[in-house]
Amino acid sequence: MNTMCRAMTAMALAAGMLIGGAARGESLYVEQSFRSLVSDNKAHRVGDVLTVQILENSTAASSADTSGQRKNALGFDFSDALRKHRAINLSTTNDFDGSGSTQRTGRLLAQITVTVIGVEPDGDLRIKGDQLLEINREQQKIRLEGRVRPQDINDSNTVASTRVADARISYVGNGDVASRAQPSWWNTFVTWLGF
Repeated sequence: MNTMCRAMTAMALAAGMLIGGAARGESLYVEQSFRSLVSDNKAHRVGDVLTVQILENSTAASSADTSGQRKNALGFDFSDALRKHRAINLSTTNDFDGSGSTQRTGRLLAQITVTVIGVEPDGDLRIKGDQLLEINREQQKIRLEGRVRPQDINDSNTVASTRVADARISYVGNGDVASRAQPSWWNTFVTWLGF
């Protein structure tokens, strides 16, 4: 009886294999998504995310001083037949003094997580990302894009903005506070006229 059960089980198994097709073996290794168990978690391919710490300080100052002076003098001295002495003098003086200075200071401290949108042939990563904050109906938008070398990314998958090549960083505000910081239209018009 035991032998008969074994024979029936073997036949059922053989029939199941014939009906279901041949068993195929598939590798669990996929080269595009392979990540070693001992490797770090740094961004290295399209779609990976990377945190950028924006630490930007900029200061610019310029000044110009101009001065000029010009003096002209013209004189005539003559006597007429009646022995009256007459003199005509003409003189002009032009003075110009001009000075101007410009000073601008900017500072931006932020942290934004961006996405790798491309990998250059030399291994550099093209990154791009936006961050929108809204507080009390005031919107603050940060946009960053640029190129990062993989060796500049630290173990916590972050990179400083000073290490981003071809960096384009914009910080724009929108709302009541931002609109009140802009000059009014009539002020802009009067300035355009030169007053």
